[in-house]
Amino acid sequence: MDDNRIIELYWEREEDAIRETSLKYGRLCAHIAKNILSSYEDSEECVNDTYLAVWNAIPDKRPSRFSAFVCRITRNLALKKFEYISAAKRNPAAVTSLEELGDCVSGTDSVESEVETRRIERTIDKFLWRQGEEKRNIFIRRYWYFDSIESICKSTGFTQSKVKSMLHEMRKKLRIFLESEGIEV
Repeated sequence: MDDNRIIELYWEREEDAIRETSLKYGRLCAHIAKNILSSYEDSEECVNDTYLAVWNAIPDKRPSRFSAFVCRITRNLALKKFEYISAAKRNPAAVTSLEELGDCVSGTDSVESEVETRRIERTIDKFLWRQGEEKRNIFIRRYWYFDSIESICKSTGFTQSKVKSMLHEMRKKLRIFLESEGIEV
């Protein structure tokens, strides 16, 4: 079923919307949550929470890109859950991914408003679209989906040193680009 029809089901408050969302995006959401949480049970709970959050968000919003809307909710819920459970144990892959980006993008302490957050998002988008497709995909897989370096190497055929080098260079370029756009890092 196409995304517009699924959104219509949400607007009509049809429970089939959740089933269709699960069929179309359940595996992708589970992948995102699992990469962040490293626990099948926690990621399954996060995906179920995603469906409830999407149900509650629509009809107030009509997302233009439903897949990105659903994935963003999953990612945010997984990060919140990760933060909650991280006092006791840590997922080294997610921590490493977040720490790598920490030099480029400030934490929530310096982001004082939703407007500034949106401006940073648009600037990062602009930066990524100026990169080659291959580099952009590697960056997104690492820092959006929290894929491991090994997983990225397996799918691209690159060595670990090449992937790490590409990510390092992109982080440096991102930092310079953000500063040139007037965003303090």
